[in-house]
Amino acid sequence: MSSRAIRRRTCAVVLAGGSGQRVGLAIPKQLLKIAGKSILEHTLCVFENAPEIDEIIVLMAPGYTAEAEKIVARAGLSKVSRVLPGGATRSETTSLAIRAVSEELGEGEDCNLLFHDAVRPLLSGRVVTECVAALERYEAVDVAIPSSDTIIVTRTHGGDGEFITEVPDRSRLRRGQTPQAFHLSTIRRAYELALADPSFEATDDCSVVLTYLPDVPVHVVMGDEYNMKVTQPVDVFIADKLFQLASTAAPAPAGEDWYRERLTGRTMLVFGGSYGIGADIARLAEQYGATVYALGRSTTGTHVENPADVEDAITKAYTETGRIDYVVNTAGVLRIGRLAETSDETIREATAVNYLAPVNIARASYKYLAESGGQLLLFTSSSYTRGRSEYSLYSSAKAAVVNLTQALAEEWAEDGVRVNCVNPERTATPMRTNAFGQEPEGSLLSSEAVALSSLDVLLSPMTGHVIDVRQQDPTATAAPLSGFERAIASVLSGRETQDI
Repeated sequence: MSSRAIRRRTCAVVLAGGSGQRVGLAIPKQLLKIAGKSILEHTLCVFENAPEIDEIIVLMAPGYTAEAEKIVARAGLSKVSRVLPGGATRSETTSLAIRAVSEELGEGEDCNLLFHDAVRPLLSGRVVTECVAALERYEAVDVAIPSSDTIIVTRTHGGDGEFITEVPDRSRLRRGQTPQAFHLSTIRRAYELALADPSFEATDDCSVVLTYLPDVPVHVVMGDEYNMKVTQPVDVFIADKLFQLASTAAPAPAGEDWYRERLTGRTMLVFGGSYGIGADIARLAEQYGATVYALGRSTTGTHVENPADVEDAITKAYTETGRIDYVVNTAGVLRIGRLAETSDETIREATAVNYLAPVNIARASYKYLAESGGQLLLFTSSSYTRGRSEYSLYSSAKAAVVNLTQALAEEWAEDGVRVNCVNPERTATPMRTNAFGQEPEGSLLSSEAVALSSLDVLLSPMTGHVIDVRQQDPTATAAPLSGFERAIASVLSGRETQDI
């Protein structure tokens, strides 16, 4: 019998009963949009994409279940089985979830339950994986991180305010997060005992097990510093910035038959296809059966900064093939120098090629991509996260392209058009060589590697992502950083590499 057949079923319960009062909202905070999606959708997508999760149940603030159901339907979240109204308190909401799952499974059946706050949208897949793995050995699992702050215990004294009574040993203190994970039978029994206690009061579910089932050990999985809870107004700002900066790893490469099956009969336009990454994307796609229009200033006379040239190229491809499935723009110019000393002509050129061209390409290709359910793929560089001296035109345009990607992905989602942006590490391209000269062999990504990752993105269902393409270090043994970890490292260090 396979391990898949015998493993315990796992259900994620997303607790979305908050009101939003602490962030000053008239709607529940989980419906607030950050980085183009509601907080609730971001959170649900984590579990939707986690292979360990079989089912998702949402416990929504009463009166807002219809809004949650619309989010689920629009995002195509197939693992969400039910959206139920939550209770007045956290423990009441948990009880409702336990009852719903128990009734579904029937007498004597057990499963894993992961309870997660809907307003923790930055949960990593690693934490989900480790929680489910821990449930193979333990009946109750918490997620926590060490406290970096000194914690004090205080008391009030009359009208004189608070006074310290104790300073606990920080080395033993942890800050609790979610998910909190349990065997259904364990958390159900703990709540049966708790609800029979007239003095029962709890703000989290592990404390219920700890209090009413003291013989059951509660294992702790290491959480993430960025698995923050959106509670205060500043949290909304921080979470939004982290989502904007976070990058996604490129999908794993597939076999030649896989590419050929998905590209044969498709039409692709590659602006900037004369050389470098664009030329390699065009060559690979054509090799796997696509009809490709590799468009460039030096080869086809196509100037991406000229809307008429873009419109003519797209119209021609559609007229000849009857469809347009993929539109890629790798065209760009790098102009280095102090802004105050830059000519008007250089500013116009850099802005037209690096930003207005993607805008015009998007406008011209939209109706064709909506017809085919295709994808627009743009390119940025790591300089988009932080402007650098003498790169003001280039960095700001690349930041604008990222925002354009995220906005269009949301704007075009209902039309079935995907929009993504590739962020390659320093790459061996003619543009880079012209700017920096010859660099040490092996220090740069090959344009072919970036092109193959770009094909993987084009053939994936993802949308609205900034996809990192990085060199693999054969000596590295640690797990690769997640997008959020890279984003935080970038913000904290203030250090960027110039990726072209």
